[in-house]
Amino acid sequence: QLQLVESGGGLVQPGGSLRLSCAASGFTFAYQSIGWFRQAPGKEREGVSCISRSGSSTNYADSVKGRFTISRDNAKNTVYLQMNSLKPEDTAVYYCAVGLYNYCAGYDRELYRYWGQGTQVTVSS
Repeated sequence: QLQLVESGGGLVQPGGSLRLSCAASGFTFAYQSIGWFRQAPGKEREGVSCISRSGSSTNYADSVKGRFTISRDNAKNTVYLQMNSLKPEDTAVYYCAVGLYNYCAGYDRELYRYWGQGTQVTVSS
């Protein structure tokens, strides 16, 4: 059964760090790009970062550039999102999704087909 599972979320103080993981089972996602998205209460889901199939190309939303780093380990069928210098406005449920293409084509939801259930990240003192 195809499944994406996010983990690593939690409560962290402003300025702290978290590393999210997105693990796939039931299929090999080494041929597709992977995106991270987030949705804060009362807001629309937004794209945060994307990584190409090989990992050689990455993309970040302006709001997280310089603070977040996306990476992948295709041997482990896992993608990571290292989040540093976290801010209260980073509080959201974070989702990963499998892209339709092997490169980052953007953050329109129709460009992604499989989604995880999300992991909560709360940045608060």
